[in-house]
Amino acid sequence: HDRGKAFISQVGLGRLITGMDRGLQGMCVNERRKITIPPHLAYGSIGTGGVIPPDAVLVYDVLLLDVWSAEDKVQIRTLSKPASCNRTSVASDFVRYHYNGTLLSGAAFDSSYSRNATYDSYLGQGDLIKGMDEGLLGMCVGERRIIIVPPFLAYGENGSGTQVPPQATLVFEVLMVDVFNPKDDLIVEVKEVPEGCTRRTVTGDYIRYHYNGTFQDGKAFDSSYQRNSTYNTYVGKGYVIRGMDKALHGLCIGEKRRITIPPHMAYGEEGVGDLIPGSAVLVFDIHVIDFHNPKDPVQIKVTHKSQECNLTSEADDLIHYRYNCSLMDGTLLYSSDHYDSPSITTLGANMVIPGLEKGLSGMCVGERREVVIPPHWGHGENGAGGVPKSAVLLFELELVELQKGVPEGYMFVWLGDSPNPLFPAMDLNGDKEVPLEEV
Repeated sequence: HDRGKAFISQVGLGRLITGMDRGLQGMCVNERRKITIPPHLAYGSIGTGGVIPPDAVLVYDVLLLDVWSAEDKVQIRTLSKPASCNRTSVASDFVRYHYNGTLLSGAAFDSSYSRNATYDSYLGQGDLIKGMDEGLLGMCVGERRIIIVPPFLAYGENGSGTQVPPQATLVFEVLMVDVFNPKDDLIVEVKEVPEGCTRRTVTGDYIRYHYNGTFQDGKAFDSSYQRNSTYNTYVGKGYVIRGMDKALHGLCIGEKRRITIPPHMAYGEEGVGDLIPGSAVLVFDIHVIDFHNPKDPVQIKVTHKSQECNLTSEADDLIHYRYNCSLMDGTLLYSSDHYDSPSITTLGANMVIPGLEKGLSGMCVGERREVVIPPHWGHGENGAGGVPKSAVLLFELELVELQKGVPEGYMFVWLGDSPNPLFPAMDLNGDKEVPLEEV
């Protein structure tokens, strides 16, 4: 105690006085004993160096701090393990783990938690003490272990700094946070694919999707749902991390996937500020809301057509129609059913979005259509009230009434938004009259 360092010796090999050799046997770590040794089992009738007189009985107050044998091996005790474990750590893997490090006596010497950062290292390449290199093998992400490392597989006779004394057995309580291998590729798990998928994403498409982003241990780092807004990007153009760019190919509208991206295809060794640690594996659960290509036309599918069709809608016609307007995931945005009567518009008057104008053209009374309108034919990149940015729209249309040209009882149809007040705009010569030639 006075020297501040523990006494280190082997037991039973004659390196201690006989009484101490016997008195230490059978002790547990942290056990405290009072050992009284008669002179014939201590320094006898001679004593030693003027410190211990001849024929002295010696009394030792002993606290055992550590015990190990040259035959000891790394001891592993599993505390908890995930119910599902698709992969365990092997040599050459890169691992991220948290740990509490103590001596065998329970005295703490280090903790990754105190630094609020995992310890990150390759396995089997000599970057760790030998015992930890061995003890971390075969672990699942989310697994907890106690790893006990004898000193000859730890820091040996020299110890480490002021925290780990020489010949100290080390105890690590470990939580495995992340495992990957530099050779890992993207892992894509398809969760759900809608029936009747006729088109899949390709390079150059523009996609809108929701996602939840987590680490391998399930801890969330980001979610589009929390922002109540999809993530929108082009596919295969390098606007997102490389792993996601690759994973966004071959998707259907409405499809759900789980995408696991190793760090060399994500944010690498640097990570992203306080949000994503360096060398983190990322897991994305994505749901595709819609996608389109900037070259897409308006798609028109006739679902019902009257047997008699003598007239079809065209520019300058006044039409009455019913509609449901939805997103491609089925979310209803607007419906004429919410009003007392069908909607009315004049074709060619720029009163509706261009895609709807196209979808309403060439219809017979009683005809029903499904019209898919990409955003460049709809509300574009900015969206509109209730319509998200860059959204593909699905219209279900039914033409209820068609009046060719100027309807009966009308003198004219004003194309576009009418001025207010209307009369001065029609009275071209300002004579307070509007004859037919001015209409």
